[in-house]
Amino acid sequence: MVSDDAPVYVISVAAELAGMHPQTLRQYDRLGIVSPGRARGRGRRYSLRDIANLREVQRLSHDEGVNLAGIKRILALEGEVEQLMRQVEYLRAFAEPGRRIFTADPTGDVVAVRRTERRTLRPVRGELPSHRGSLILWRPTPR
Repeated sequence: MVSDDAPVYVISVAAELAGMHPQTLRQYDRLGIVSPGRARGRGRRYSLRDIANLREVQRLSHDEGVNLAGIKRILALEGEVEQLMRQVEYLRAFAEPGRRIFTADPTGDVVAVRRTERRTLRPVRGELPSHRGSLILWRPTPR
């Protein structure tokens, strides 16, 4: 099955699927409203997501009366929201019970420690804090 992001449709097919004239798609591309992928010969290739965005542009323009600058901003904000939602889902995986021990990797980034790796970790000062909510720094046990 083809991904929704796969750029497969030439401009004439994308225009027909979106219910628009191909010249309108070219203008939207020049304005940065919906920017399709490119083929080797620099021809535009639209994905299903691009076509959905084109339909949304048309809806916002005709039904809601939003100008092109407003539509561009709305689409950008919707893209940011989608990105943030993916990031939240990614971070939720680290907040699940049993995944609350973190360490620093060799580059200094903070990473969650898998359950199987916890046996090789030891507290830095050799003892655990007595109250909840404390930050514990763990280092790998030398082998």
